[in-house]
Amino acid sequence: MTREPSARGCALITGASRGIGAAAASELGGAGWPVAVHFRTDPELAEGVAATIRDRGGTAATFQADLTAPGAAVELLDAVEDGLGPISVLVNNAGVTADGLSMRLSDEDWDRVVETNLGAAFRLTRRAVLPMVRARFGRVINIASVVGLRANPGQANYAASKAGLIAFTRTVAVEVASRGVTVNAVAPGLIETEMTRELGSGVADAIPARRIGTPEEVAACIGFLASPGASYVTGATLSVDGGMAA
Repeated sequence: MTREPSARGCALITGASRGIGAAAASELGGAGWPVAVHFRTDPELAEGVAATIRDRGGTAATFQADLTAPGAAVELLDAVEDGLGPISVLVNNAGVTADGLSMRLSDEDWDRVVETNLGAAFRLTRRAVLPMVRARFGRVINIASVVGLRANPGQANYAASKAGLIAFTRTVAVEVASRGVTVNAVAPGLIETEMTRELGSGVADAIPARRIGTPEEVAACIGFLASPGASYVTGATLSVDGGMAA
């Protein structure tokens, strides 16, 4: 018999104050998970996401952390466990960009992007997976990108971080598969977020589907990977990109 999600623990989504993270928080909250809404600099936006989940009858709370700071990953997970209980679903969504041609990227821009997008996901997963293994249930979902699968000039740092996240996903998935813990990646393409609003309308012409995707479409895939129906899916990278990676 499948237990209700809330009986297992809670879901932590990093970078959940807006965009894909906010949509994922709403999706998992609607599926019955108590949701930890992580944010770095936008407490009002994060509280808005949590309030919407609570208004719909769910449970949600906000948690602040700069995931590039030493010890921040452990402190965040400790705070979430104290506030909402064991973490059964971890969605590593927090990410940044600092674009530029590779020969002009500064060490700072390289380090900040790789540290945020890949290093933080590693540290959060390292700490979160051990209790999942002991409980013999867990879901880790890493938000990668289509640029981790195909080239995108001007994003060498971002592409390296996302390609590394995909390889990290596969490796950890194999390490914990026998313990009831799944580890998967979702690789969005062009999605309607603040970062893509500045792009011209003609950008959709390069997408086989001829349109930009929505955060809710990505969140639906995250919801599936967190669900009992995805218990035999692990080490996979699910492209949500309108055919770009193809």
